[in-house]
Amino acid sequence: MEKLQPNLFFPFAGVAAVASFASCSNKQKPVEQKPLNIVYIMTDDHTAQMMSCYDTRYMETPNLDRIAADGVRFTQSFVANSLSGPSRACMITGKHSCANKFYDNTTCVFDSSQQTFPKLLQKIGYQTALVGKWHLESLPSGFNYWEIVPGQGDYYNPEFKSKESNGKYVKEEGYATTLTTDHAIEFLEERDKDKPFCLLVHHKAPHRNWMPDTKYMDLYEDVEFPYPDTFNDNYATRCDAARTQEMSIDKNMTLVYDLKVDELKDKEAYKKEWNIDGWQASLDRMTPEQREAWIASYKPRNEKFINENLKGEDLVKWKYQRYIKDYVRCIKSIDDEVGRLIAYLEKEGLMDNTVIVYTSDQGFYMGEHGWFDKRFMYEESFRTPLIIRYPAKIKAGSECTALVQNIDYAPTYLDIAGIEKPDYMVGTSLVPLFGGETPKDWREYLYYHYYDYPAIHMVRRHDGVRDSRYKLIHFYGEKNEHNDAISCNELYDLQSDPNELNNLYDNPEYADIQTRLQARLDKFRVDQKVDEY
Repeated sequence: MEKLQPNLFFPFAGVAAVASFASCSNKQKPVEQKPLNIVYIMTDDHTAQMMSCYDTRYMETPNLDRIAADGVRFTQSFVANSLSGPSRACMITGKHSCANKFYDNTTCVFDSSQQTFPKLLQKIGYQTALVGKWHLESLPSGFNYWEIVPGQGDYYNPEFKSKESNGKYVKEEGYATTLTTDHAIEFLEERDKDKPFCLLVHHKAPHRNWMPDTKYMDLYEDVEFPYPDTFNDNYATRCDAARTQEMSIDKNMTLVYDLKVDELKDKEAYKKEWNIDGWQASLDRMTPEQREAWIASYKPRNEKFINENLKGEDLVKWKYQRYIKDYVRCIKSIDDEVGRLIAYLEKEGLMDNTVIVYTSDQGFYMGEHGWFDKRFMYEESFRTPLIIRYPAKIKAGSECTALVQNIDYAPTYLDIAGIEKPDYMVGTSLVPLFGGETPKDWREYLYYHYYDYPAIHMVRRHDGVRDSRYKLIHFYGEKNEHNDAISCNELYDLQSDPNELNNLYDNPEYADIQTRLQARLDKFRVDQKVDEY
């Protein structure tokens, strides 16, 4: 059962008691301790490789880097299910997909009657708000204020539905990343300033199909980005799942919808390309000014590409460069808007009393293994960035190597507010890590489970465990029309093989490790009442 603090304005009982005792002993009037505000910023598919506080190869993200420089950067941060809706359900409930019952983006509607951390914060007086992408199908509950986009939302002139709009979406002119921040600041302006707040800012970007703001359409155009070491991976030791996926830059990234070669959309060879209607809908959303800017930037490049008639490896490399440039252009806007939100908090004198968190709903493939998208338990999509600024508790410039997961976020926010987490939340508060030391009883293993098959990108169902060095993955499911293997396992030594190229499953030298990880996987399945594997 959750235990709610009776006095909101002393959320840390231990700290408050010490402060009161010290004040009495010095015959001074006790100082009222203000409750902490929480700003949680989450993007969609923003991988750690594309934040310069994690990786300097690609781009600079000065505003995100500032959060890390003022706080802590987690280097072993992961998700429980690398997919948009399920990841959000795990985050808000503190439970794995098998417990919150939001397994995939295809069949599920979030049961909004279940307990979530915003509801518990509301009970003790917090004002709670959600802006941007929700993607859990049911309407948000536990929020005093919300402005959400339908499904994935749109980059240009998106619709937003508010708590007060009587169920209607209202189209707004502008760029989604900017408008989402506008609504976040709108909430901050209109809130009751005598109460603490918890604000969830959920950006659509940089989700597929990576459409940048008009002011950044030419950014990085003269740059040739590096190709990952595994760009031409042949999956030689892997299970069939790595070979039968449909997230290959070469085979599955579309020239029209993904890469914006508009000139091809009416050509007979491309009329059946995936989501050609989605591309036309994106164009139709643009204002004349936006469309003019788009044509000025992309048309000359597209015509050059068509005239070159690239084939084979040259074509794949062109696709990669177009993809990654549009992606980082979207991130540039994210970084700008995070900076704008921070500037507002500074102007209002809220920085010292507000915990700022930045993360993504999962990682993403930026050409590693020749892929885009996420879903697999391999590191690039399993891992997610996580940076937290909390000056009262976190030393600036800290780094944390403990294994953490997005099911930990809900217990963390409850802990910050002085609420004991409910027993059914399996995540663990990150607050004990804020002091710079990892408690001796901190978790040694993480559990992962992906369910969305058959579905777009055709990544087979799998679950698995990871410790600080090794990873065991189990692929499963019914035999399909391609006669793919029903069950297959992979084992990796991440110290000697960080790119996960050498499957060690059934290697005699790793027998003890395999047995240990399998036992832990079996235990997770029992403890979490996993219903399929």
